Amino acid sequence: MSSGVIMRSRGAFRHHPLHRLKVARSQRKRFPWMLFILPLVMWFGFRAVRIYSEKPQAILVLGGSTAALEREKFTAEFAREHPGLPIWISSGSPRDYTKQVFSEAGVDVRRLNLDYQAVDTVTNFTTLVDELKQQGVQSVYLVTSDYHMRRAQIIGEIVLGSRGIHLKPVSVPSEQPQEPLSKALRDGGRAVLWVTTGHTGASWSRLHGGW
Repeated sequence: MSSGVIMRSRGAFRHHPLHRLKVARSQRKRFPWMLFILPLVMWFGFRAVRIYSEKPQAILVLGGSTAALEREKFTAEFAREHPGLPIWISSGSPRDYTKQVFSEAGVDVRRLNLDYQAVDTVTNFTTLVDELKQQGVQSVYLVTSDYHMRRAQIIGEIVLGSRGIHLKPVSVPSEQPQEPLSKALRDGGRAVLWVTTGHTGASWSRLHGGW
C-alpha cells in the first residue's frame, strides 16, 4: 500500500466516530486529575509568593557547631544586618561562649533566647515551635550549616508549618558534603509523626544514628 493511501486512511480514521469517542474518553479520564492538580499548583504558587514577600520576625539557629562556633559567629554577623530581630538558638554552644560571640560582634545579648531542650534536629523544632507561635512569630530565618539545610528545611516546613510559621533558609558555608537524603526522609517522617501523634521518635533515632 502506498504511503499516500496510508496517510489518507489515518486521516479518515481521525474523523471516525469511534476515534472521536476514544479521544473524548481519554480527555474525561485526565479531567479529574487536572481538577486535583490545578488547585495544588495554585496553592504552592501562592504560598511561595507569600513566603518570599513576608519579612521574618525572628532568627532560629540550630545547634551543632564545632568548637569553632561557626553557626553562632555567622548568626552574630547576620543579626547585625537585621537589628531588632529576636534570636532563638536551639541546643547550641554553652551559654557563656555564645553570649561572648554575640557581644564581641556588637549584638545585644538581650536579643538571645538560648534553649537546650533539643536532643536532635527534629526536636530543635518541636521544642520551640509552640513558644514561637505564642510570641506571634509567623516567619523565621532558619540558620544552619549548608550540608544540614536540606534535612532541616524538610523538618521545619512540616513542624513550623503545622503552626502556620514560614521559614527562609540561611545557610552557613562549610566544606562538608551534603547529608544523605535518607536522613532527610527519615526525619521528615518523624516530623509527620510528631504532628499527628505528638511523639518525635527521638529515642528510636538515637539508636539509629542520632542527630
